[in-house]
Amino acid sequence: MTHPIHFAYVLDGPARCQRLAGHDVQDMLLSPTLAWAHLDATHDDAQDWVAAHLSYLDDTVTEALTQTETRPRATAIGEGLLVILRGVNLNPGKDREDMVAVRLWADAHRIVTLSRQRVRALEDIAAEIDAGAGPATAGEFIAMLADRLTDRIEPFVTELDSDVDGLEPKTNQSPSKVLRRRIVALRLSVVELRRHMPPQRDALKLLAGSKSPLFSEHDLRELQENHDRLTRVSENLDELRDNLGVLRDELAGLLADRLNSHMYVLAIISGIFLPLGFLTGLFGINVGGMPGAGDPHAFWVFTGLLIALVALVLAILRGFRWL
Repeated sequence: MTHPIHFAYVLDGPARCQRLAGHDVQDMLLSPTLAWAHLDATHDDAQDWVAAHLSYLDDTVTEALTQTETRPRATAIGEGLLVILRGVNLNPGKDREDMVAVRLWADAHRIVTLSRQRVRALEDIAAEIDAGAGPATAGEFIAMLADRLTDRIEPFVTELDSDVDGLEPKTNQSPSKVLRRRIVALRLSVVELRRHMPPQRDALKLLAGSKSPLFSEHDLRELQENHDRLTRVSENLDELRDNLGVLRDELAGLLADRLNSHMYVLAIISGIFLPLGFLTGLFGINVGGMPGAGDPHAFWVFTGLLIALVALVLAILRGFRWL
């Protein structure tokens, strides 16, 4: 791959929905016609490409579009918008909660997106454009991107919610270390999602309240709806975090109770056999003068005394209500 562009399209005008390649991308980005180019942010030339084709932008914007670590945000810069959003990671071998970032610059004539991994939401938009539909304005593109990202976030959180609900009866019925590891794994997933959902919700709120000329009234309503959806997602994640914390504490208490019960049984057994061990050890020494050494009934008498001693110890333990 000799350039960082994954794919590019014309979004309006006579050539609407036409796929671009080579120098046509550069020419179209410099024309009044709205065009979209999606770049591989991991490509060695990505930052230079952005700096060359969006040379009117401040260096800080270029860095924000290409830096490795990002957080969701939305910033109006002149007549354009810098938007960074996150989506569920559906790439093979990746954890879904390890969310992928979409970096976007949009103005009236160009849209440039970058990602370090495959983003299905962008591919959905590209597929719609290939089919002759898709967004025709920058505002519609941003609203559609937010909608596609949220469409994949909500089912994942619903699945986590269902998993947590399924753990509640198991915690009481069969507490185990395996169950504890599952709770830890779910808790880590929720924590990872909570890193990105609140700032993404806030970014959509800023966009929904934006006075940017890029957005139509319909676009703003779409963004507001997605903000409301992410608000519910964020609230669900907060509830899941609290529920998992309760389940973790409950499981830890149940496992501790089980351990204490086992230790209690061992302590009772030790208490019973301690005097027996002392007496059998004492009578097992090979020295002269041992009582009953010559009596053929001494063994059974001694066994009877041990049984009586066990009964006495049990009576004492019961008297102290330890049994």
